Amino acid sequence: MTRTAGKYDAIVIGSGPNGLAAAITLARARRSVLVVEGQHTIGGATRSKELTLPGFVHDVCSTVSGMAAVSPFFRELPLEEHGLEWVYPAAPAAHPLDDGSTVMVERSVDETAARLGEDGARYKEIFGWLVSDWRRLEPVILGPPRVPIHGIAAARFGLWAMQSAAGFARRSFRGEAARAVFAGHAAHSILPLETVPSAAFGLVLGANAHLSGWPFAKGGSQNVANALASYLSSLGGEIITGKPVESLEDLPESGAVLCDVTPRQLLRIAKSRLPKVFSAELGRFRYGPGVCKLDWALNQPIPWRAKECGRAGTVHIGGTLDELCESERAPWNGEHAQRPFVLLAQPTLCDSTRAPEGKHIAWAYCHVPNGSSFDMTERIEAQIEQFAPGFRETILKRHTMLCPELESQNPNLVGGDITGGTATLNQLFFRPTGRIYRTPSKGLYICSASTPPGGGVHGMCGYFAAKTALRDGF
Repeated sequence: MTRTAGKYDAIVIGSGPNGLAAAITLARARRSVLVVEGQHTIGGATRSKELTLPGFVHDVCSTVSGMAAVSPFFRELPLEEHGLEWVYPAAPAAHPLDDGSTVMVERSVDETAARLGEDGARYKEIFGWLVSDWRRLEPVILGPPRVPIHGIAAARFGLWAMQSAAGFARRSFRGEAARAVFAGHAAHSILPLETVPSAAFGLVLGANAHLSGWPFAKGGSQNVANALASYLSSLGGEIITGKPVESLEDLPESGAVLCDVTPRQLLRIAKSRLPKVFSAELGRFRYGPGVCKLDWALNQPIPWRAKECGRAGTVHIGGTLDELCESERAPWNGEHAQRPFVLLAQPTLCDSTRAPEGKHIAWAYCHVPNGSSFDMTERIEAQIEQFAPGFRETILKRHTMLCPELESQNPNLVGGDITGGTATLNQLFFRPTGRIYRTPSKGLYICSASTPPGGGVHGMCGYFAAKTALRDGF
């Protein structure tokens, strides 16, 4: 296709990683592409701002880029030539426990297993296999539903993944340390840990820690979006910002429209083009719990009681498996956990560009009921203080975002849901409907985290949606 006067081959609504991935995929296929972004800056969930004090660069939503670092699509792109640089913490993650010890997740599976005592051999068996067979499993983990090429590997993974995290941890490990670290990974799912398929997230995130090292984008997650946008521009793609799309009728003429939005936004902007039956299906799409997110400007690194936590880019705070089960169950029951699971990141341990010399930042969130306006600052900081006495004394300034503010920053974070919709079993594979990326309206596609493979900064949703559009002749 070639561009004609006043017409684009395709328009992409939204400039998050999936929208930019869709646009790049189309532009690489020699299609003329326009990306339309409602906010005044690009990036979606990969935006960075000075949220606290001048010189302190915080990530508005996503910060740890483990999935981006192993994304099959991103590794095809020359993003380093467009300014993206990964920086790596000394260790991907730590999980402190109430007795003052901590479980360290090292880049090496063997080193991690060596610290788990009687559970070391089993840990090595599980994650050693996942790491060694990752490329065979990639199409299953980071793709739409399809017949797997490597059936035996996929079947083995499926037997483990289609379990609850709590059940898998108890059957696989004897000690609290190994169970806790697995639960911490699984809690990224924002699912109750007693439900299927929460084990899948523990397996995938655990393996990803060893594969990627859970890096950060140097200078802030904004640089992921900036690099994607720069590469898109080099291909001839265009981006306009500050133009919210209220209706598809607002857009220039094009052959196809790919929407990096969730079902709720799609219903609003495309209602006139969607049959009632399909609209009803989209209306049944379920969003999960939201998050209460904090950013801190600090006058020094966090004073962890377990000193090794100061080596980890990510710290999972919440105690034992049983304690995490209790905290992750609460938001699904409309409750706010008294001792929430806190996912905390320490970017300046490996990226001094994000804060003035000698200063630091930290980023954290906990899970809350969808749409909650309850401020969890006190409970989050109390959890951190338990494992890092004196933490509050290091705070120069804090910034808190509740669910409504997160959604105002990015409308795709409906009710503060950062995953594009819950990953319960009925929404894990065929999301948002059985049509996946397509809609009944010719030329209209959805390419957000509400499609497979779901949440995370990897661009695969946008890539597969664009490939679908190309197969359809656009």
